[in-house]
Amino acid sequence: MTMSMDSMYQQIILDHYKHPSHHDLLDPFDAEVHHVNPTCGDEVTLRVRVADGTIADLGWQGEGCSISQASTSVMSNLVVGKPVTDALALQQKFLELMQSRGGAELTEADEDELDDAVAFEGVSKYPARVKCALLGWMAMKSAVAEAGWGEKEAGV
Repeated sequence: MTMSMDSMYQQIILDHYKHPSHHDLLDPFDAEVHHVNPTCGDEVTLRVRVADGTIADLGWQGEGCSISQASTSVMSNLVVGKPVTDALALQQKFLELMQSRGGAELTEADEDELDDAVAFEGVSKYPARVKCALLGWMAMKSAVAEAGWGEKEAGV
């Protein structure tokens, strides 16, 4: 019996919601941000440690829907250990996926790079839920900027 892509993606989201990665506030840290989605009340507090241009570690806590919490978990897995430039490029790619309204044309390379984040492609069809999926990603972008790694410094 084969599992449909939708149900497989739902399972990835549920797994990350029930067992989030990096779900602990980091100490010490270089920057802390708190983001809230005013539409639904989802929130995330995210701390980041940057060393030698790399996201050395990231920790977060939050509350809200399964989409916002699972997306933050997926993002944390993808960016920890990556150079800030790569993490910001990945954030941009995820943003484009979320803005595609279900019409994203992902290459195999995009899918490999986004890994579990492709599970949120279906969310892009629901504009009200896009902000939920982006919450943690935007917090990460703000935190690395606050840590002194804005797009200009990162060469993005």
